[in-house]
Amino acid sequence: MDATDVVIAGAGPTGLMLACELRILGLEVTILDALPARTGESRAGGMHARTMEILDQRGMLDGMLAQGRPLQVGHFAGIPLDFSDFPTRYPFTLVIPQSLIETELENRAKELGATVAWDSPVLGFRQDGSEVEVEVGGAQGIRRLRAAYLVGCDGGRSTVRRLAGIAFAGTDATMTGMLADVELAEPPAQPFFSHRRGAGDFSVVQLQPGWYRLLVQRHDRVLGRGTELSFADFRANFREIAGEDFGMHSPRWVSHYGDAARQAGRYRAGRVFLAGDAAHIHYPAGGQGLNLGVQDAVNLGWKLAAVLRADAPGSLLDTYQAERHPVAARVLHNTRAQTALGRSGPHTDALRDIMSELITSDEIRHRLGLMITALDIRYATGCDHPLAGRRIPDADLVTAAGPARVHELLRPARPLLLRLAGTEPLDTDWNRHVEVVTARSHASRWTIPGVGDIPTPATVLIRPDGYTAWATDHPEADGLAELLRDWTDAVAAQTY
Repeated sequence: MDATDVVIAGAGPTGLMLACELRILGLEVTILDALPARTGESRAGGMHARTMEILDQRGMLDGMLAQGRPLQVGHFAGIPLDFSDFPTRYPFTLVIPQSLIETELENRAKELGATVAWDSPVLGFRQDGSEVEVEVGGAQGIRRLRAAYLVGCDGGRSTVRRLAGIAFAGTDATMTGMLADVELAEPPAQPFFSHRRGAGDFSVVQLQPGWYRLLVQRHDRVLGRGTELSFADFRANFREIAGEDFGMHSPRWVSHYGDAARQAGRYRAGRVFLAGDAAHIHYPAGGQGLNLGVQDAVNLGWKLAAVLRADAPGSLLDTYQAERHPVAARVLHNTRAQTALGRSGPHTDALRDIMSELITSDEIRHRLGLMITALDIRYATGCDHPLAGRRIPDADLVTAAGPARVHELLRPARPLLLRLAGTEPLDTDWNRHVEVVTARSHASRWTIPGVGDIPTPATVLIRPDGYTAWATDHPEADGLAELLRDWTDAVAAQTY
């Protein structure tokens, strides 16, 4: 029986990102996917700022930036949201098909040594206190894999979730969205727009030169799960709502979706975890789904590695659900709200008019936009510094080795102790667990999304996923030695 550290079910963006995280930290990873090969379907079409920051932290963003197209707006229920003044290096939506994201992530995962096995559906598993045994099917016959952990990244109809007996409660679909990736004989002048008409709304997004995604939402019908949607059906529905079809032809992908919203009651069952769509599904309003899954993976990956490498106690893994379940619940909440704002009729029209006026306020625009982009996430910590629990800004620094950005210092995926007050590192033995860098920040103040400007801290302890575990403005860094001693002794998971 073959053995590995972690088995990942699902070779989509979530599973691939998790594999990259684990391989960077030296763990053995096998990815299983039930499909015979990658479909090449474009699927999700965008990436938000926080996901771009995370990929930049691992040196994996440049290839995607080169293939995507920046769009400095997002939307809330089709009402435009300007992202251009958000405090990030990436104040835009990157329009890029999921198929290209998957190719980049798969190439990186394989470079790092991950194994991707197609035609390998998970048929079952059993677990005890020390391992999971996974039963795998496919054309090559039934085989078994032993691993310390199994992570289900296998989509909204997750086999792993079902086998683990984890409830997936929520609300059923009340409407239908349809999309097609096509070429247009008569393309519109705008590369992105959305309009409401009659019983629904329609949108046009230019994905790449000559290639467009057309969407139509209908609030007067619900297509059942598994219903086939032909290109002719899509074109007829689009024309009915939009009044024209822009000469659409040569479809690459046609699909439909609803506004069902469900979330796993728990993200962990012993040695089995859920991430991405296996843990939560929702209406794709604002393009949050792929981003949410990738961020799940990065939150879970370093924690699995820390426990498997005996750098942290097993209780650290409980923080995965504690941190990520509320984030997904918020996404389900805001996508339900966006569905309601998309309905037809004079009452919704009046509400949209008011919302459109409110969004012109910077305070409202920032609040909604930072939520959609996930730049405002704050995890609970035992530290009261305004930066604690928030993502670390990608500040420009000067180190002994020369200029560097914070994201570049996070490339090894290890905890980072950043000392910015010009003092030498403390004389204690924590370097086995923490990267220590003494540096000077170019800026005397950092801008924190949803908070504003704060003085550049004197010392910051940064988690591998780029969130701040602890910070202080005092050059003496009172309490740091004790904090690091606890971390080194692997007895205080909350410091992670």
